[in-house]
Amino acid sequence: MTDHDPNTPWDPPASGSAGDGPVPPRSGEGSGSGGSGGRSRPRQLLGISPRAWEHPADRAALTALRAIPVFDEVLKKLFGFFGEKPIRLAFQANAVQVSARQFPRLHALHLEVLETLDAPREVPLFVSQTPMVNAGAYGMERPFVILNSGTVNLLDQDELRYVLAHEVGHIASGHVLYRTMMVLLIQLAERGFPLVGLAARAVLVALLEWYRKSELSSDRAGLLGVQDPEVVFRTMLKMAGGGRPEDTNLDAFIEQAEAYRESEDVADSVFKVLNLLGTTHPFFVLRVGELRSWIESGEYDRILRGEYPRRGDPEPEYVDDLSDAAQAYRQEARDFVDDLATAAKRMRDSLFDNLKGSGGPGAGW
Repeated sequence: MTDHDPNTPWDPPASGSAGDGPVPPRSGEGSGSGGSGGRSRPRQLLGISPRAWEHPADRAALTALRAIPVFDEVLKKLFGFFGEKPIRLAFQANAVQVSARQFPRLHALHLEVLETLDAPREVPLFVSQTPMVNAGAYGMERPFVILNSGTVNLLDQDELRYVLAHEVGHIASGHVLYRTMMVLLIQLAERGFPLVGLAARAVLVALLEWYRKSELSSDRAGLLGVQDPEVVFRTMLKMAGGGRPEDTNLDAFIEQAEAYRESEDVADSVFKVLNLLGTTHPFFVLRVGELRSWIESGEYDRILRGEYPRRGDPEPEYVDDLSDAAQAYRQEARDFVDDLATAAKRMRDSLFDNLKGSGGPGAGW
């Protein structure tokens, strides 16, 4: 598997080739038997192509990103400067590799996820000691997944299954090369490194916009990995607010997501714009709404019935689809800029009004 071309799905299995084909089930645990989480195992999606779960906005944003004239130049300069092996070792330096001897239950769960999504080859998994609840897929030629220990401690087995499938989805869709590039550019920009000039900063802005969209694709992959929407929404609730089960309510969280998505209130419009600026991930309440829309479209059920694109299927209209998606993304980008300008004007007017009414910036609380 490679991920140089983000539009290339999992490598089609080559008959008789070592390392290709699905990860074999563990002894005594075929499809439908009880898994490591003590529940019915998700059905295996044989030969599934990442196109089955990829969000149109993800593809469109990546198309727009790769159309930036300096994109390839920045990419080559960045990875030419660091090299793959040092990058891989740097990410893994403070992490423990998961195996049958280290985090064995997590290892078994990871293998089940790879089997469910019919991964052509295994993906290394690591656990890093940090209380921050997060996970990530990184790398170049040899992608890997890192789970923070805070995530492992907070989530139950089924919720971890979703997170692992989400990250495997990033790898299958060829996201990790650009995700790694984004992380490096952010770190360099924060340190004022001379490599990060205006061209690289322009690429970073586009990378951030694309990565928010890519999360929508991988949320779908995560759902397909666990095949239980309630588990996915429960995981997002925990990752959004933490809290113990007795202190939270999933129905209320879903209602919050629906209200956030449908609200047309002026204040909400302002905060929606500002909240998305400078963040790598779309907020969980937005992601819940997006995933519910996908489920309600019937696409999720069709995939579970076996109606999905397979690796190696011809894609005669793929270029046309990308063109249409890119056009939609360009319109969305224009709308975003318009919303941002409107929000800025409203905030400015509100600030001036407050200053006039309060007697100046030094008055009041």
